[in-house]
Amino acid sequence: MEIGVFIPIGSNGWLISTTSPQYRPSFALNRRVTLNAERYGLDFVLSMIKLRGFGGKSEFWDHNLDSFTLMAGLAAVTSRIRLYATVPTLAVPPAIAARMSATIDSISNGRFGLNVITGWQRPEYSQMGLWPGDDYFAHRYRYATEYVRILRDLWERGVCDLAGEFFTMKDCRLSPRPQADMKIICAGQSDAGLDFTARYADYNFCLGKGVNTPTSCTDIVARMQAAAGLTGRAVASYALFMVITGETDAEAEAKWELYRQGADLEALAWMVEEAVADRNATGESSVRHAIDPRSMVNINMGLLLGSHAKVARLLDEAATIPGLAGVLLTFDEFVSGTEIFGERIQPLMQCRQHVAPVRAA
Repeated sequence: MEIGVFIPIGSNGWLISTTSPQYRPSFALNRRVTLNAERYGLDFVLSMIKLRGFGGKSEFWDHNLDSFTLMAGLAAVTSRIRLYATVPTLAVPPAIAARMSATIDSISNGRFGLNVITGWQRPEYSQMGLWPGDDYFAHRYRYATEYVRILRDLWERGVCDLAGEFFTMKDCRLSPRPQADMKIICAGQSDAGLDFTARYADYNFCLGKGVNTPTSCTDIVARMQAAAGLTGRAVASYALFMVITGETDAEAEAKWELYRQGADLEALAWMVEEAVADRNATGESSVRHAIDPRSMVNINMGLLLGSHAKVARLLDEAATIPGLAGVLLTFDEFVSGTEIFGERIQPLMQCRQHVAPVRAA
């Protein structure tokens, strides 16, 4: 099973709390986290893009770096780990995204790929005059289809002449093209999102659910594999989990309770309001999962909570899900989190025994 890290490009990571570790993102922080991941033999890192946060006392996601330029910088200081940036399709023209991707492919010597998002939070784009209207919710995957077709044409042939519903390309050129096959990620969870991923993407990222229920995403992985089967394409599924660990189960549980007590209700309220803005019958933002109040403090992604040995067992259990290729991890604190994972958790995982232990310098 592959292991990736959802690096902290936005303030405070994925905990919407005033009592969790508080920090603003920086290149130095993300470089250290990414070098930790590479040093411990992890397989990839992914950075999201957020153009507007949710406020509250914690200023959740109010402070963010840019995904493309961050990954370009990380490409220059790493040598092995795969790197994925995220493109907001409403804000970056596809020909520009294709060229930036080819540039980072060159910097990384073929280790780069792209997460394509359609956009679900209206204020991110309306603040710049880029929101096309709420009708967009209903046709966003048609828009994304043309966007990805342009990317593929430019990456694979170096030219695009698409005359579509949303884009018109006239002898659009790209050179140099990427040296490696450029992989595309999509995190859509609706039927429309899964169908788009099955036709045009290589990886699907889904949310784990609940506390210490690592196989809870079995259903969405199965749906993804069924959709891919209809297209005759291979699409790998990766599940998103948060890890909160300690020397003992009690220590980890105490951290989680502290974070829950500090839940930033103002930020959470705005997140919920934006998550339900899509009234389209076929639309289902993955953030809608955050509406469940029982564990909203971590956006209700799956939580692996406990001692180092317990978390290792839970991840080994996740590895048994048919069709699951790997997991994408977040931590309550990323520098120590990646170090603890590499030194105390990964060596206990049966599904990661192929990874050579890190030798002391």
